[in-house]
Amino acid sequence: MNSLSVILKRELASYLATPLAYVFIVIFLMLAGSFTFFFGNFFQNGQADLRAFFAYHPWLYLFLVPALSMRLWAEERKSGTLELLMTLPLTLRDMVLGKFLAAWIFTGIALVLTFPIWITVNYLGDPDNGVIVAGYLGSWLMGGSMLAIGACISATTKNQVIAFIVSVVVCFLFMVSGMDIVLGWLPAWMPDAVKSSVASLSFLTHFNSIIKGVLDLRDLLYFLILIGGWLLANAIVIDMKKAN
Repeated sequence: MNSLSVILKRELASYLATPLAYVFIVIFLMLAGSFTFFFGNFFQNGQADLRAFFAYHPWLYLFLVPALSMRLWAEERKSGTLELLMTLPLTLRDMVLGKFLAAWIFTGIALVLTFPIWITVNYLGDPDNGVIVAGYLGSWLMGGSMLAIGACISATTKNQVIAFIVSVVVCFLFMVSGMDIVLGWLPAWMPDAVKSSVASLSFLTHFNSIIKGVLDLRDLLYFLILIGGWLLANAIVIDMKKAN
């Protein structure tokens, strides 16, 4: 746990010491507020809730989260500090978890800073705050899933731009896998069970259920398993790089 906390503190400090962190937060807060109150037709709908706020989160994360994760390992490999890390008394598990948790906590901080929007909605009406809490939880889990994907991809390259682009593409595929436009490309002879399985891989399928206030264990497990699986892949990639 000591080595995990060392990595966690190191990564969090590195975020707060760079302009990237503050640019990320400012852009996220500005876009979240704009999409909620203007593009989401909040005032025209005449209903005090945060459905529009959460509905745009997947698309905000699609570009902002890969920008956050692209540096996690690519920067270490490019600067040569990855080899130095490997010589320190740190376990591979702690390095992978520490970097991921730092990015996930930072994402959570950005999400918490949207609380004025929540307060505004409560001031203007009487929303179901239980549904809003569920939405925040779902948003944080989805952000963690994208971070885990981005961290794994970042470990495969020294180029942060490549890590960003590939992460966006992979996350986009997970996003749209449940849409009709994607399912329509599947052969007609393919069993419905297979199509349902493809649809169940979509972020939106599970996230949309959570933001309605339905905390189904299957939806929560989906995000947690996705995070765990990509972090395991992350560790395998780093171990292979070490072997080389």
